[in-house]
Formats: sequence, structure tokens, C-alpha cells
Amino acid sequence: MSNDPYDVLGLTKSATAAEIKKAYREHVRKNHPDLHPDDAGAEARFKAVANAYELLKDPKTRARFDAGEIDGLGAERPQRQYYRDFSDAPDNSYQQRQGFGPNVDPADIFAEILRNRGRQSARDDFASGYQAGGADLRYRLEVSFLDAVRGNEVSITLPDGNSLAVKIPRGTEDGQTLRLRGKGSPGFGGGPSGDALITILVRAHPVFRREGDDIFVTLPITIDEAVLGAKVTAPTIDGPVGLTVPPGASSGRVLRLRGRGVTRAGQKAKGDQLVDLKIVVPSDPDAQLRDFLAEWRKAHAFDPRADLLKGAQT
Repeated sequence: MSNDPYDVLGLTKSATAAEIKKAYREHVRKNHPDLHPDDAGAEARFKAVANAYELLKDPKTRARFDAGEIDGLGAERPQRQYYRDFSDAPDNSYQQRQGFGPNVDPADIFAEILRNRGRQSARDDFASGYQAGGADLRYRLEVSFLDAVRGNEVSITLPDGNSLAVKIPRGTEDGQTLRLRGKGSPGFGGGPSGDALITILVRAHPVFRREGDDIFVTLPITIDEAVLGAKVTAPTIDGPVGLTVPPGASSGRVLRLRGRGVTRAGQKAKGDQLVDLKIVVPSDPDAQLRDFLAEWRKAHAFDPRADLLKGAQT
């Protein structure tokens, strides 16, 4: 499998940020191991897609990859060095030695010996006491729409078979990355462990749609509810609530339920829910309704398209 992130996502280097995100989502759903339990190669492809997106979504790492400074896994590429790059270094074994002249001060000779011993001692001390933090580990976690907006705790299965509990804060957005301190690779020489970076992928919901902190829902109503007005029940992310449909409501009219949207963790302000009304006609209206509307049509001349047709001619 190619390590080139563009090849992994099926893109070229001219791809925009939006194209990168779209390709990532398509490949994640196509290769998610939980969705393809019988495909032995799904997990490897899923990890490759996740790594590719992580590298390309950040303009800085993408620019470094394009410049050849890092490889497709994010590792530093060794720089090519030539003799001239280090020929003047004081510890270069190939440097021409000038030696000490016949008139050198003996104190200079001892000073040079002590400097060399000091450099070697510093190298030894560094090697014996070396410490470094562990690497960060990156994962992808797909969660339900309601878990993301309401918050929840879910678990993710790690490559080694262990599970990791992940607390999803209220108001988490699609593509947001959560950081779990100290849950990455262990450090070296007693150094601190790295972090686990969990990128959240939110599944679409059949009823609700989110834009920022607002929730959108389409609510079907009957002809009589639209004409006469009515008290109806509307779904929200926190459960059903009562809603007043005003008399004479048409399809496409939007009603606002204030404070029924998303609350982000650590914030008091809430978004709203926008309810888009949609008049739904019975698929097989009875004879009484048909007769009534036929008589009503004869006595009431109403053309809802008149203004539309006039506007089309201007």
C-alpha cells in the first residue's frame, strides 16, 4: 500500500481542503473495520486513510510533505549532507589538522585537551541520562449524532485489542479532535507518555440536521392543521415538545424553538431549533374531503403562483 497520502485518498496535490475532507469521509465509510468485519484488509486501509487525512488536513504538515521534509507517515526525512556542510566542524575527523606551531603556549595545549574531554563527558552524560516523551497516537471514532450533541462516554478498540474510554463532550462537532493526556506511547528513560488524539466522525441522523449550534428538522402537518392552526408535538434533541402551528401556515414556513439547539461543553448559551413546516396530503383522500375541496375551488379563486409568474416576466 502506498504511503503517499494523496494516493491513499485518491487525490492530486492540487486538491482543496474541502476535497480532502470529502475524500476522507468517503474512504472512512468504505473501509471502516466495524462496517466490514469479513474484510481482512479493511483495518489496514482504514489506518492508512486516517494517517493520510491527519497529515493533509493541517496546512503546515501538508506543506512540509510537499516540500519533501517529512514522509507519508509524518516522519522526518534525513537531509542530504555533503562534505562542505560539515567540513568546518571542530570534531570533523577529515579536517586538515594544522597542529600547534613551534611558538605555541603550553597553556593552549592543555586548554584544548580539557575542551575535548569536556565534550566527550557531555556526550556520555547525555547518553546515560537520555529522556524523551512518547509519541502521540491518533485514532478515529465514529459516534451517533445524539451522542455528539448531548455528550456521552463511549469506548474505542485499540490495535492491540485493548479498549479506551472516551468522554464525548456536549456539542462535539464532526471532525473535532479530542486529546487524552498520557494515553499515547510510553516515554523513554522515564519520560512522559504521549497523548491519544481521537478524531470524531459524527454519523448523520434521519431526523435532525446541525448547522453550528442550531438544529434543523422538517415537521409534517396536515391540511387542516395548516389552515386552522393547531397544537402539535415536535421532536427535539432533548425529547418531544409542544409547538403551536399558526393558522394559515404554508409549507416552507420556519418556526423557531429558542434554546432547543446545541449546548457546548463549558458554555451556557444554547442554539435554537428551526422547524420547517411541510404540508402532507393523504395519499388516498376520502370522498367527503374531495367533494368539499371541489366545491371550495368553485367559490374561491386563489392562485398561489400568480406573483411567481409575474416575477418570471420581469
